[in-house]
Amino acid sequence: MVVIGHGRLRALLGEIFVAAGCSVEEARRVADNLVEANLTGHDSHGVIRTARYAYWLTEGTLHPDREISVVMDSGAMMVLDGQFGMGQTIGPQAVRRGIERCAEHGVSVVALRNSGHLGRIGAWAEMAAAAGLISMHFVNVAGSVLVAPFGGVERRMSTNPVTIGVPVAGGAPVILDFATSSVAEGKVLVAAKGGKALPEGSLIGPDGVPSSDPWLLYGDSDPAVTPDRRSGPGALRAMGEHKGSGLALMCELLAGALTGSGCTGPHIPHIHNGMLSVYLLVERLDVEHGFAAEIDRYLAYFKSAKPAAGTDEVLVPGEPERLSRTIRERDGIPLADDAWKAIADTARRLGVTVPNVS
Repeated sequence: MVVIGHGRLRALLGEIFVAAGCSVEEARRVADNLVEANLTGHDSHGVIRTARYAYWLTEGTLHPDREISVVMDSGAMMVLDGQFGMGQTIGPQAVRRGIERCAEHGVSVVALRNSGHLGRIGAWAEMAAAAGLISMHFVNVAGSVLVAPFGGVERRMSTNPVTIGVPVAGGAPVILDFATSSVAEGKVLVAAKGGKALPEGSLIGPDGVPSSDPWLLYGDSDPAVTPDRRSGPGALRAMGEHKGSGLALMCELLAGALTGSGCTGPHIPHIHNGMLSVYLLVERLDVEHGFAAEIDRYLAYFKSAKPAAGTDEVLVPGEPERLSRTIRERDGIPLADDAWKAIADTARRLGVTVPNVS
């Protein structure tokens, strides 16, 4: 393993993305977003994405410093187009629109199409929660055909994350953030690059046999650069059998079809995100002003459950991320050797000096 401090990692990624064509401001924003994902323990959506982003930028399928365009605006509802810009730029723009309209109307619905990879979706729910809003986000990844539906062995869906954020008065928000596949594709990428092994049965081969071998997804290609949809013979499995498969299908319909971003499939020329977001202003619904007290009461009751064997305590969604941040801010961010090599190789290819790490 390689261990590097988050400040040094932010600086390196910032230089990489400037060299790849981003403005200094955008490069810093992308670097911060990726490093923040690693700090919270979401390595699958962190700096391991660097080589892919740089490849997409130089290839011309991802565009630096784009502004969203408004396709439709009816007050509480908007359709926005990300113009295939960096998700770390497009995502905040879309969320800010949703927050502003929710403050005005009490509720808002934002349909975002054609965004570059939006990174850890939990970051956008955290942004809304900081503004005092409940938010729900349904995402698809058009062009990324990775997941077999329940009962099948062929890829038909992407990893399609779902995120729900609830603000807690005087405390940290509750942020539920998960892929609807058995594991996020980025976790397969981490495993393929020498990181944490996958749980058994995360993937399925063409013979219908479950497996944990990342080769089934990527074949002999280099997944750190860009996943070749045709390379591996297998697929990711949906989480929770038919339930996860059904939820992933709904993400395709809501985030893909409804936003106009498109459902995934081999006909999509390059990878992009669609996201349907719903924002709720708590005080408009909390007519008896009991929401905060009931949240506190129930979370305490939830966490009071006796821990299972091998578990220290029952955690609320968002707590593992905060614990990870405390440790990694202090001790540094661990990266598998292959993951660090992919970043370093990208830096050298773009003429960026690579720091020495332990």
